[in-house]
Amino acid sequence: MKVAIIMGSDSDWSIVQPAVDVLKDFGIATEVVVASAHRTPDKVHRFAAGARERGVEVIIAAAGAAAHLPGVIAAYTTLPVIGMPINSTCLNGLDALLSIVQMPAGIPVATMAVNGAKNAAIFAVQIMAGKHVKLAEKLAENRRTMADEVEEKAARLSTKLLG
Repeated sequence: MKVAIIMGSDSDWSIVQPAVDVLKDFGIATEVVVASAHRTPDKVHRFAAGARERGVEVIIAAAGAAAHLPGVIAAYTTLPVIGMPINSTCLNGLDALLSIVQMPAGIPVATMAVNGAKNAAIFAVQIMAGKHVKLAEKLAENRRTMADEVEEKAARLSTKLLG
């Protein structure tokens, strides 16, 4: 089980890292690459075109500003691509969000929230869970844990408010 994560700049790492952490928690290997759709297009092409042969099942592509990287990746592979817009300009990531979400018909890119690394990773796990039963079980456990945490927080707040 492997997810590839590609980002347009190493400055995106601090935003992307939570995705790697989530995938690690689920026991999924990651391949992390820095490549630019504009500055290193040949590298991006090789990365995307060879991903399936390297055992990659899902690609998370993070990009800011014009954010062409996820779409370019999707053009070179039939693997599922998850776009993660990065807040890197004075537009607070709206430019990246709109660039990623407005893909032409036939070349889809699933689009997460701006800086939405954790959800990008969880969505990759959900995609892979259709093939890997253990991942489906881990996802169900993860949901139960989140629900338990909410109930614990609610109980603490209730106790605090009631004195």
